[in-house]
Formats: sequence, structure tokens, C-alpha cells
Amino acid sequence: MTKDILSEYADPYLPRSVQLRRLQRVMERELTPWQREVLRAIYLEGRTQSQLARDRGVNCSTICRTLHRAEARLRRYLRY
Repeated sequence: MTKDILSEYADPYLPRSVQLRRLQRVMERELTPWQREVLRAIYLEGRTQSQLARDRGVNCSTICRTLHRAEARLRRYLRY
């Protein structure tokens, strides 16, 4: 089962379609391509950090750090 990326960052008073557009806009404008790739792989594709690290040939801590920074940036820009 994939995680729901909106569950943590969504404004409960906005319609889901508005929340998704807002999330997409912030991801495109504020995250690096690498951060977007990691978020999509973890949340939308349901891959684990170790799977992604193995596939990309990087250390698992690199994935963890990238994911943490991307999530922090999302929290900062999606505050309501």
C-alpha cells in the first residue's frame, strides 16, 4: 500500500483537488529534481528507501537525508 503524501501536508478545509494542485505546484517550484524523484518513488510508487538506494547506486542514508529535506521543505511551503 502506498503512503498518502497529502495526509501530512494537506489543509483539511480545502477540497482534495485543490490540495493536489497546490502540492504539485510546490514540488515543481521548490524541490530539486532529485528530491522530487525520491518523493515520487517513496510516496507514489510505494518503494522503500533501500530499494531506491540500491536502484540508484547510492547509500540508503542519502535517500533518507534527501527525503527528510524534501519533506521539511514541503512542510515549510504548505503551511496554512
